[in-house]
Amino acid sequence: MAEKLLEITHVSKEFRIGGMLSKKKILATDDVSLSIDADRPVILSIVGESGCGKSTLCKMILRLYQADRGSIKLLGHDYADRKGYDPRQFRLDVQPIFQNPYETFSARKTVDTYLYNTALRLGICKSRAEADKLIDETLHSVGMSLQVVKGKYMTQFSGGELQRVSIARALITRPRLIVADEPVAAIDASMKMNIVNLFKDLKDQYQVSFIYITHDLSTAYYVSDYIATLYRGGLIEFGPARELMDDPAHPYTELLMNAVPRVGDKWKDNMAMPDMEDKEFALTCCKFAPRCPYATEECRQKNPEVTDLGGERNVRCFHSLVRQS
Repeated sequence: MAEKLLEITHVSKEFRIGGMLSKKKILATDDVSLSIDADRPVILSIVGESGCGKSTLCKMILRLYQADRGSIKLLGHDYADRKGYDPRQFRLDVQPIFQNPYETFSARKTVDTYLYNTALRLGICKSRAEADKLIDETLHSVGMSLQVVKGKYMTQFSGGELQRVSIARALITRPRLIVADEPVAAIDASMKMNIVNLFKDLKDQYQVSFIYITHDLSTAYYVSDYIATLYRGGLIEFGPARELMDDPAHPYTELLMNAVPRVGDKWKDNMAMPDMEDKEFALTCCKFAPRCPYATEECRQKNPEVTDLGGERNVRCFHSLVRQS
């Protein structure tokens, strides 16, 4: 059995929202299981509409949230094992890239300050000169340089340039895993593919795996090795990116794919986005059943188990659109 870089097993996270008299429980992630092998770097995209639990899962992987149920392991070490947890090693192994680069940096500090802090405070470099060399090498890998960045403030860069600096900062520790939460959402459309292309190049150059959180299916299709689809907190489909998106097994994934605009297509009707209904999170049957065109009475009464479709694919659905191999 291959060693796992990251292993998420039956993880759930619950939030309470509302006031004292109208407090509700939202199961933001519900029994999610995922893993990434340690022997080769991959890009795993986690996709779904806003509110599906993508960012909550991301924050649990980064230890910003603690799972209420289930386990998360990094290289075999359980997150719940406080005695075996080494905060410094975790920061070396796992690095974040957040959505808005303008919120990552302070307008009062020069951008290079963050790069030096990462290199020196984590003990990666022993001297300023050593840090200069490492930072410059890393910046060059994202199409920038220390000469361009040094002494400048965030207001002197575009969003795309700042996100490149964020990526360089994450790479300074030579991590095993980078968790990128909607990293191109706040960037101009003309720069999105440049950042996405970087992930593909850096994956091989640095032998680093990425978890790419996104609702942008076009970039997910292009950049991913694997895709996991979330709906109302639950993982409903997983598999190799091209197989999953070219031939979706779950009706919700099919719906997502049909919603992607294609060149030459024109909308004949106004788009109606699904509303966020709290009650769907609480369903113990299939949570997609109220919206699913293929739903039967079985779907409205029971929650489907995960079905192995073969070839690294699985789906949580009674009426899979893809037959088992």
